[in-house]
Amino acid sequence: MSSSPRPKMPRTVWVLGFVSLLMDMSSEIYHALLPVFVTVTLGLPATALGAIDGIAEATASLAKLASGRLSDLSGKRKPWVMAGYGLAALSKPLFPLAQGALALMGARFMDRVGKGIRGSPRDAMVADETPPEIRGAAFGLRQAMDTVGALIAPVLAIVLMWLLANDIRMVFWIAVIPAALSFLLSWLVLRESEKPRSAGKQPPLFAGFRELAGPTKHLLIVGFFFTLARFSESFLILKGLEAGLSAAWSPLALALFNLSYLVLAYPAGALSDRMKPKSILLAGMAVLIAADLLLAQPVGLAGLAVGILLWGAHMALTQGIFARMIADSAPDHLRATSFGAFWFITGIAGLLASLAAGLLWDRVGSSATFYAAAIAAVLSLALLSLLREPARIG
Repeated sequence: MSSSPRPKMPRTVWVLGFVSLLMDMSSEIYHALLPVFVTVTLGLPATALGAIDGIAEATASLAKLASGRLSDLSGKRKPWVMAGYGLAALSKPLFPLAQGALALMGARFMDRVGKGIRGSPRDAMVADETPPEIRGAAFGLRQAMDTVGALIAPVLAIVLMWLLANDIRMVFWIAVIPAALSFLLSWLVLRESEKPRSAGKQPPLFAGFRELAGPTKHLLIVGFFFTLARFSESFLILKGLEAGLSAAWSPLALALFNLSYLVLAYPAGALSDRMKPKSILLAGMAVLIAADLLLAQPVGLAGLAVGILLWGAHMALTQGIFARMIADSAPDHLRATSFGAFWFITGIAGLLASLAAGLLWDRVGSSATFYAAAIAAVLSLALLSLLREPARIG
């Protein structure tokens, strides 16, 4: 039985992967050290950490909503991608200059707005340039390369903290370099094809959100409840501190998370090209429940490692899969709009999750935080089990 050769991975996906790798290397250095910077250097409570992370991610999601719609209306992806990476690069020097919560939130706000501006057009660009039969692999590859940067970052943060005698501000200055390189790569190397965008008339600005496909709207609901179970990874670092990691070694928690994420992201995406993506998503939600139940216990370092590896595995089994399911369900002319709506809805949920996690952590303890997340994950799994698989739109 003969079969047609599998299409090659488009050059655009590889370029976006390297651009993401460099920016994530920079951003995750800040992310890895932010819990220590907030709670030790600035002396703020965990509630402040949850507020900073949650508000920042919600801001990114609002920017994704706007940039996705505007990208579809303009018919262009690259200008929005470049603007997002450029703004994020400009925000990096503000972190070492911050002297309090408001200044730090401003830096994080600007960084996340940049992430939001690039997010939906970038994901739509991956879907635009990739044949449907390898769409899952494409999203998995971009996510895996992004995670390479996220894996290198905490290890680099540990090394730099050791070499610079725990001078967090100097480490933050060094992290500006890969962010600048990321923007230069998106500007000089990224190319957008001129193939026609769509088989449908572009609706007016706000009407586009009303015209989202039914399966896309169902995915928004599932994504909202699932993200309620997914507070910021900063709380994994706090759990590491609670389990006995020193401040200098606390980024190791993020390194373990990203290692698991990296190893499984591409295989999970490629597997979604051969079986129902919904099945992989269900498995990812079950893994998150297991991770939460484990981390809710007073674990030692070994238990902490297992819990964090499971947390990373759930990300690999869900993030790229959600993206390809959105791409499958959305018509070409509403592709970036659909991504923007999804990231906006999940960003609001992420804000609520991080704020709740911080409050529970301060007032009740870490166990309550992880048990609450497990309950939210069970609810999202139940909702997903009722969701009909969206038909693939090429």
